[in-house]
Amino acid sequence: MSRNRIEEKLAQLKEKNEKAFITYLTAGLPDMEQTKAIIRAQEAAGTDIVEIGVPFSDPIADGPVIQQASYESILGGTNIRKCFTAVEQLRADGCELPFVFMLYYNTICHYGVPAFVEKCRTAGVDGLIIPDLPLEEQEEIRACLEGQDETILIQLVSPVSAGRIPQILDGARGFVYCVSSMGVTGQSGTFHREICNYLADVKRQSSIPVMMGFGITQAANIAPMKEHIDGAIVGSHFIRLLREHDFAPEAAAEYCSTFKQELKAL
Repeated sequence: MSRNRIEEKLAQLKEKNEKAFITYLTAGLPDMEQTKAIIRAQEAAGTDIVEIGVPFSDPIADGPVIQQASYESILGGTNIRKCFTAVEQLRADGCELPFVFMLYYNTICHYGVPAFVEKCRTAGVDGLIIPDLPLEEQEEIRACLEGQDETILIQLVSPVSAGRIPQILDGARGFVYCVSSMGVTGQSGTFHREICNYLADVKRQSSIPVMMGFGITQAANIAPMKEHIDGAIVGSHFIRLLREHDFAPEAAAEYCSTFKQELKAL
């Protein structure tokens, strides 16, 4: 089994004893050309992996910031085919950033599961996060992904996954995406202890890197749990920041460069 771009990047970071910095942005916001420019700026700034959100009309796992971004992107005409084209164009331009599509299973089913997986492989999509596809319903897409290394399925766990972590991580590749809820008002002390216990539990049972997402705005947010994770994922805050700076690639680059440097210093 050969390593794909995600696994190669994470192996390089492990050798350097560095944590991964992963961002999420909604494809097609404000338009696809700007999306590509922001991704190129992030690569230059040292971002390790980029999650590309494929907009969907009912993004049940997303909060209001990403819901609104998805809605606006759809109004602008974004669809899965345009997302594939953007990835192909970025690869043709020499972009080697690992890309993860975060999308809902309805989009994949509508495209056709075997055709979708093949298109991911040829376009240069390295990983898939499908938040509404539980372990028990992954058989079809797992069968299509089997036998190739270009595109892998990223598994999600949450604090309620405790008894299922071994099953979820059986054969998992890339990294495990740990859903948290950082920053809940009035729960800081106890809350952080509970999250640390949860992350330590996942780390103990995982043979692949553990990433933490949901609610992170700066590298300091993960300091209390830095021993239990291998990297951080920033989504909603990154989209808010892009909006505040009129989606300027320079603003994305500055934020990503700063976050990466602060992550190294933790």
